[in-house]
Formats: sequence, structure tokens, C-alpha cells
Amino acid sequence: MTIQVRYLSESEIEQDADLLLAEYEKTAGMLIKLPIPVADITTYHLALQLGFADLHKTLGIPMQRDQPDILGAIWIDKEIVLIDRSLDPNVNPSMLGRYRFSVAHEIGHWRLHRSYVAKDTNQTSLFEAPSQPTVICRSGQLRERIERQADFYSSCLLMPRRRVHETWKECLGRTRPLLLSDLRPNGQVMMRAQTLIYEKGRGEAAALDDALLDTVAKPIARRFGVSPSAMRIRLENLGLLLRQAPRQTSLAIGS
Repeated sequence: MTIQVRYLSESEIEQDADLLLAEYEKTAGMLIKLPIPVADITTYHLALQLGFADLHKTLGIPMQRDQPDILGAIWIDKEIVLIDRSLDPNVNPSMLGRYRFSVAHEIGHWRLHRSYVAKDTNQTSLFEAPSQPTVICRSGQLRERIERQADFYSSCLLMPRRRVHETWKECLGRTRPLLLSDLRPNGQVMMRAQTLIYEKGRGEAAALDDALLDTVAKPIARRFGVSPSAMRIRLENLGLLLRQAPRQTSLAIGS
């Protein structure tokens, strides 16, 4: 069942993510250090249960092409968050960034969408079976509004605007944006582009552009414990990475 949620501006979503970070700092009694402790925020501050499971087996949903595509699920009525075990960084360290983003994504559902789940004395969720999760988050699904909102919440929570700007200056020694045209491909960039072409189905030009921007995002991503692609998207959202130079507005001279 799809939950229809109201429109929220990016500013509204970002404000709530910043509020949550401030709440956590107050609860913990200390300033947050990078990377954002998303698991502690989930369990310690929000008091949600967090664990791993084979979600395809748990939910009785077949895999697509024998590959897991369910990343996480949240049972709002039961206050439970489960992440698919394929993202367990203790087993597969390369999945750390995706794991952290998935946990923050579920926090986004908790903060933004739990008011949509009705509760009464007979049934604790909007769904026919109380054992079903409120939201199932899949890698290949169409990005409905509820999922786009949770994705953006995750970006704001893991990569707070102020901390990203500070780290951008530390890593690049500049505060101004960087243009795509300022970057030049090298062997590593070309290998990354080929990966994007074959694994992500990107066109050659788009894959090369993404690979170039990912090289800038990668060292910053390590600071925040996220993937280079997640950081690249955030840097673009903040106007620090630009694919094109901004248009120059000219002043018309009146006669």
C-alpha cells in the first residue's frame, strides 16, 4: 500500500534534519563529530530498534534477477527498522556508505511520515496485516514522493549543509564552486566511467561527467562516511559542484 504524503519543500526537510541533529547533541551532551553517528541517533535518541534481516525472505518478496533490491523497511507502529543483510558493513565493508544512507532514509520516514500511520485499538497500522512494514524501500522502485523525501532527508542528515561547506574549504582550499569544465579525465576517471556505463546503464557522456565529479566528491565522502555518488549529489544540490557555468544576467540599459 502506498502512503500519499503532502508536498514538503527541501527547506522544510532540511530544517527537520538539522533539528534532529541539534536534539541529539543535547541528548548526548556533546557536539557531533563526523561521520554523523546515524545508528546511535536511531537507537539512542529515537529509541528505535535497528537490525539486519534477509528482507526478501522476511517479507516473502522474490529477488529481482537473483539480486537483493530491498534495502530497508520500517515498522512505524512497532518502532522497528530493519536493513537488508546484504548491506551489513561488518560482512561487506564496501557497503558502509549504502548502509548508513539506508538507515538515515528510514529515519526520514520516521520523522516525516509517521503521522500518516493510523492507530486504533484493533489495528496498529494502515495495512491489512500488522506484520507488514509501513514502508518497504527498494533500490529499483519508481521514486514516489514519500521515497524522494526520505532520500533528501538522508542526504541532509548525513551531510549537513554547514559541515559540508566547512569540509569543502578544508579539502579544496576554496569556498567558491567548482565547474565540471575545470576537471580533466585521467585513467582512474575513465575506469569509473566504464563502471557507470556497464553497471548503471549510463550513457557515455553522462557517465564521464559523473565520474569526473565523483573524483572531487570522493575525499569529502570519506569524511562523512557516505558513497562518492551520494556526496556528489549533495555537492551539486548545494551549488558547490556545477555541470555548467551559471548564466550571467545582463542589465538592460533604458533609453
